[in-house]
Amino acid sequence: MRPVNRTSMLGAALALALTASGAVMAREAPTMTVAVIDFTNDTSSASWWNGDVGRQLADVLSNELSATGDFKVIERQKIDAVLAEQDLAASSRMRPGSSPHSGNITGAQYLVTGSVAAYTEDTSNTGGGLNIAGFRVGGGKSEAYVAIDLRVIDAETSEVVYARTVEGRSSGGGVNLRGYVSGVGGDFAHAKKTPASKAVRAALIEATDYLDCTMVKRDGCEARYQQKEQRRRENTKKTLDLD
Repeated sequence: MRPVNRTSMLGAALALALTASGAVMAREAPTMTVAVIDFTNDTSSASWWNGDVGRQLADVLSNELSATGDFKVIERQKIDAVLAEQDLAASSRMRPGSSPHSGNITGAQYLVTGSVAAYTEDTSNTGGGLNIAGFRVGGGKSEAYVAIDLRVIDAETSEVVYARTVEGRSSGGGVNLRGYVSGVGGDFAHAKKTPASKAVRAALIEATDYLDCTMVKRDGCEARYQQKEQRRRENTKKTLDLD
């Protein structure tokens, strides 16, 4: 019988361990490549929407998606270069067949974007403070609600493959007028914790969790979001009094 070469056995075991480790790393590496496009505003009630807010919201969602570890997010510079070259408006990007080659250029499998579909705020007086142009400064409590229509578009076919309305709610007291107005529109990434900015951020976190669930995890979490969507639709019907 040929003697056992322990060195060879050790080498084979090490190679097997490295192969297994590599397989695990491959499984853990982000497999979903996305590009987040600037958001739009479809409501006139979001008084904080101005300037570069659409871009800032896209950047926040990009950061949140990247932080999950499940998405590879295309850099902003590359997206801007491609969109400038192809001169694509948001509406044309969503129309089937409008940009069949954008995925090849950006390297993204999917384009993610959203639009503010609804925004409401309620400022109540709890005593003291001033009310200026509809904004209460001190002595008040403000509540904010935002709904964002989220869309995920196949970068090759321009087909909308996922669509969901996500919501965010927040409240706060003693609102500072300057902070409230610029809390989102001034610089969202460094916004003060106003009800408006907190509601928007809550919606973006909800969007991140939803995308991670439906596009990557798919571990039964979808049922939870179906229930949320059903409740949202029922609440919307009650608000609109469609009976």
